[in-house]
Amino acid sequence: MITGAFVRGAVPSTKIVKSRRCLLKMSSLSDVVKATRYTELRLLFSTRARRSRPAIHPLSVPIAAMNHLSISHRDPCALHPIFHARKMPSRIELNSRLIGMFLLAINAFALLAFVPPAFAQPAKETDHPDRVRQQDVPSGEVKKGVFETSEIYPGTQRDYSVYIPKQYDPSQAAALMVFQDGQNYANPDGPFRIPIVFDNLIHQKAMPVTIAVFVSPGTVKGALPNAKDRSTRSFEYDSMGDRYARFLIEEFLPVALKDLNVSNSPEDRAIGGISSGGIAAFTVAWERPDQFGKVLSHIGSYTNIRGGWAYPGLVRKSKRNPKAIKVYLQEGKDDLNNLFGNWPLANQDLAAALQFAGYEHKLVMTEGGHSGNWAGKELPEALRWLWSKPDATETNTGSTEPTTAPEKTKWEPHPDAVVNEKVPTGTIEKFPAFESKIFENTVRDWAIYVPAQVKPDEPSAVMVFQDGHSYMDTKGRWRVPVVFDNLIAKGEMPPTIAVFVNPGHDSRRAKPDSPWRASNRGYEYDSLGDRYAQFLLTEILPQVEAKYTLSKDPEMRALCGASSGGICSFTVAWERPDQFRKVLSTIGSFTNLRGGNVYPSLIRKTEPKPLRIYLADTSGDLDNPFGNWPLSNKLMHSALAYMGYDVRFDWAEGYGHNADHGGMLFPDALRWLWRKEKHEPQWNTKDDLKGDLTLLKLLVPKQGWEVVAKDLGFADAPCVDQQGNFYYSDMRAPAIYRVRNGNGEQELIAKEAVSGLEFGADGKLYGCQGSKNRLVSIDPTNGQVSVVANEVTPNDLAIASNGYAYITETKEGRITKIELATGKVSIAGEGINRPNGIAVSPDGGTLAVSEYGGKIVWMYRLLPNGDIDSKLPAMELRSPIDAKGDFAFNEPPPYLLASGGDGMAVDRVGRYYVTSQLGVQIFDPTGRQCGVLPKPIQDAPLTSCVLGGPAGEWLFITNGSTIFRRPLTLE
Repeated sequence: MITGAFVRGAVPSTKIVKSRRCLLKMSSLSDVVKATRYTELRLLFSTRARRSRPAIHPLSVPIAAMNHLSISHRDPCALHPIFHARKMPSRIELNSRLIGMFLLAINAFALLAFVPPAFAQPAKETDHPDRVRQQDVPSGEVKKGVFETSEIYPGTQRDYSVYIPKQYDPSQAAALMVFQDGQNYANPDGPFRIPIVFDNLIHQKAMPVTIAVFVSPGTVKGALPNAKDRSTRSFEYDSMGDRYARFLIEEFLPVALKDLNVSNSPEDRAIGGISSGGIAAFTVAWERPDQFGKVLSHIGSYTNIRGGWAYPGLVRKSKRNPKAIKVYLQEGKDDLNNLFGNWPLANQDLAAALQFAGYEHKLVMTEGGHSGNWAGKELPEALRWLWSKPDATETNTGSTEPTTAPEKTKWEPHPDAVVNEKVPTGTIEKFPAFESKIFENTVRDWAIYVPAQVKPDEPSAVMVFQDGHSYMDTKGRWRVPVVFDNLIAKGEMPPTIAVFVNPGHDSRRAKPDSPWRASNRGYEYDSLGDRYAQFLLTEILPQVEAKYTLSKDPEMRALCGASSGGICSFTVAWERPDQFRKVLSTIGSFTNLRGGNVYPSLIRKTEPKPLRIYLADTSGDLDNPFGNWPLSNKLMHSALAYMGYDVRFDWAEGYGHNADHGGMLFPDALRWLWRKEKHEPQWNTKDDLKGDLTLLKLLVPKQGWEVVAKDLGFADAPCVDQQGNFYYSDMRAPAIYRVRNGNGEQELIAKEAVSGLEFGADGKLYGCQGSKNRLVSIDPTNGQVSVVANEVTPNDLAIASNGYAYITETKEGRITKIELATGKVSIAGEGINRPNGIAVSPDGGTLAVSEYGGKIVWMYRLLPNGDIDSKLPAMELRSPIDAKGDFAFNEPPPYLLASGGDGMAVDRVGRYYVTSQLGVQIFDPTGRQCGVLPKPIQDAPLTSCVLGGPAGEWLFITNGSTIFRRPLTLE
């Protein structure tokens, strides 16, 4: 026998570790490699026969975890003894050079099998022993069931299973752990393998005897032919509030745990999940810490699927009275960045909030993306930590980017912030203190800078600076007059009038020592909405325009501010992109001072606005009860970049919440902001999952709204026929018109006013005439009108494949069904806050109804007999900010209670389009909001919409006296 040796080390004298031997053929070598663990080994290219020859440098290779290979020399595929040998058997003889050459060739072939990892496919990585079933460990049992009696989620059914450990003693209360997306966790061959891991950890006493409940999300089964089952996973998991907690505690767990003795102490009860299941687990514990004291979250969706972005702000507010929950967060470094948010940043933001508020928590950032693979590898250690007793010397772990006192950074003015005697110098003009009517009882100082190049008869660019006193100081950090003089002289920005506006102060109080202490600063700057924009546009700028000509081009109008002045500047441009399209923000307070932490989520779900935005922040910025400034600015940049905005983000380590960093970069920021280069949006939707019907995939680049008809009395009731012809009603004419597909020719169909219009299977138009208390049919070929049903007050209608028309009776707050064949009328559903828009899903199985008086779009299941059931508030509409509301500190802005959900349409993919006060709000088939398209005419009502064109690829809307359309990409 020939004995070859594989050893650790680089020299022949390395000690050889004994190990098992095996008979091996070359044909089975790869199998051995695959079947055993890696180890770093050395092949030593030297032999006893040639000790005088220098040994070839050792080659590190991945190979089976054994130090000896015994290979029969009689096998023609045996390895030649080129490896450093422990003992060369005397019975081996090489009879000829030919045989030696042959064996040398075999050696070369063998060595190719042992190439370094950079070139070879590595063998399967060894699994954590706690994830592998151990022979000496008792195995628990798993029982399965189906739950279908929920009243909280009516009409849903779901599979579940229960793991009962072998050590369970009915006389002693066991611990409990509930897993969302349960079958994923229960799968013994999946990434988590909870029964196996629990078996091992319970056996080791690394966790208590714990019963695991694996629950799947609900499904509403389709009841009509071709109707698909509808998942309620997102509604259950991603929604805020206590609905899902009540489902678990009041309905599900009493059934799943029947006859099992489970502890009622929250310290013995944990809940876990992945992705949306992760935030669901956190929400349950957050709402009911009296029931669950431990949370296991894997790649949790703390994003804007259904409002989860708000958790960091809520956690920070609980610092004085934290909830008794222990939280483990695992997140992948390459996780998603899509229409709902940036997962890695969102998890870091939550961890930073937990750290600040003093919660016992741990954040583990792993490799990988939106997958359970990395979470599964960490699971045994995660469970050990979760079930461990708290360390008396440590209250929390895993802090993310903790803010510490930054080192003092030496400040040097930028060369363009130094006076240059060779360039023309502008002038500063101070104005009398201004008393505002929009911000009543406030007074403020303000001034303007006018560059030498400004010509009275030519429009000048304008830039408005919040906290103007800081920017106009020629010895401070910003030195706007000096920087403007230099950049304008170089042609790197246009001649620009700077407007320096200080925050308002209560005129009934003594004037503060510093403008920073003005009493109204936080209210004006941190509040969302258009009030400050109106203040600038109607009160301040008209004063400047009385002396100078300002450009009306929004591309020539900019805003600038730091801290709260930064978010204020962004808010003005966000609300009025028709007036301002450039923003410069440093250390911006996009935090929960007054709800500004919502901006990253709004940006991702709003049609991109034509803004150019500069952001700057540093690692030494604030971390306080209102948010983490560095993470908030990172979230802003991520959202803007995802949506294709013209954005730049300058980041630095150190510094603090001051003007040092921003001041040094100010001239370069202005160059970038005022550059003439046109921005071409770049949309990257690689992280949008298959079911994520992102706004970016829907919109057609560079194609917006175009006019179909204008100067109407009041446009409503849009609909289309199978040929793609478009129909609408001018309710003040009154008239119903058809617009021919292709040539756009318009023709009168009937002299009737209808508020809802739709084609039936019989080719007739069915229209709502609430003022006449009837539903009518109209023959599109001759305009003949027939009454289908009387004594109803229809606002809008939808016709289903089951032979029924469903109408919304808005004042009555109900849905009424009408059998088209007989005209029989009956109530289908009630309890809706002024129902208005209504639509049927493409598969014919779901009825959706919007609230005009609330914020909800309800979903129902359609039944063969015309009834509807399984009512769920599946979609939530965004509402405008109430300008007259209370803009409270450290609270969200006041939103109108009614979103004004009006008309509704559905495309062939299943997206729902709902007209509202904000614009067209778009939802995917599960009810997750995809985004909002602002209405073209802001001060006119947006009443209804429909998908038209040959393939339904055009979205038509009725907006006051005008009808618009725009192309979409339906995927």
